[in-house]
Amino acid sequence: MEPLELTQEWDKTFPQSDKVEHKKITFHNRYGITLAADLYKPKNTQGHLAAIAVSGPYGAVKEQVSGRYAQTLAERGFLTIAFDPSYYGESGGTPRYLTSPEISTEDFSAAVDYLTSRTDVDSERIGILGICGWGGFALNAAANDPRIKATVTSTMYDMSRVNANGYFDAMSADDRYKLREQLNAQRTEDYRDDSYARDGGVLDPVTDDTPQFVKEYHDYYKTERGYHRRSPNSNEGITKTSVLSFINMPLLTYISEIRSAVLMIHGEKAHSRYFSEDAYKRLTGSNKELLIIPGANHVDLYDNLNVIPFDKIDGFFKNALK
Repeated sequence: MEPLELTQEWDKTFPQSDKVEHKKITFHNRYGITLAADLYKPKNTQGHLAAIAVSGPYGAVKEQVSGRYAQTLAERGFLTIAFDPSYYGESGGTPRYLTSPEISTEDFSAAVDYLTSRTDVDSERIGILGICGWGGFALNAAANDPRIKATVTSTMYDMSRVNANGYFDAMSADDRYKLREQLNAQRTEDYRDDSYARDGGVLDPVTDDTPQFVKEYHDYYKTERGYHRRSPNSNEGITKTSVLSFINMPLLTYISEIRSAVLMIHGEKAHSRYFSEDAYKRLTGSNKELLIIPGANHVDLYDNLNVIPFDKIDGFFKNALK
């Protein structure tokens, strides 16, 4: 594995719990990329534990939302890891700030690889949890990896659908063609400049006529509430040309074949709610559930502990991973 320089100080956007042990770990995916993660383990536990790998949101790092989820679930008895995706955060991979439907999905299965190697983990009781764009990658991974026994998605985005079709599928084929022209012109420019232009992250500053959901993103990523120096969304964003692969390679193709348990959570007021509702309709079997949180918006499920249904998530994983 490539050597990584990992920050040892506590630099999360949430306070450290005294109920869990925390340490930095690394693992690699099958593309040879080394990933960095925070491991959370309940104190004073013995034997083989159920384990959960957590990542997301899209453009966030493990010091933000995924770490909060992972630490909270560790307080409830699970061994958890919150990992930085390939190409950003403290994880390896070049070029930096790239995303990919294949590699971003692969990172979840690579996390499962790592967890199965641990002597304190029951390899038959491993689940995953994906937030925002990584909710879609989590479903994609669950469809392809039967080692994943339970999946939770929170405020899920289908990154292929939104990039190829726009919000609420408003883009036409002509719109998509123009987008391809722009992105491939960007490829030409990037190659000539030996660089990778980035999309700018979350809009800053916002104005009165900025869409409400963008204001909500700003309130998280660009303020003390959720800003982190390694987060693409908090800073200069993802590479612009990452969009191309999502347009051309749809996620969620085989989610109807997921045989393990799935819990999907979304806010009633979230602009993205339709992603979860439409994906849920495609799931089969009796062990699938969609939970809509009254009054909640997309970003409420990032860090609002009065809104995130941790009791429900805890009960779901304990039942599915028993």
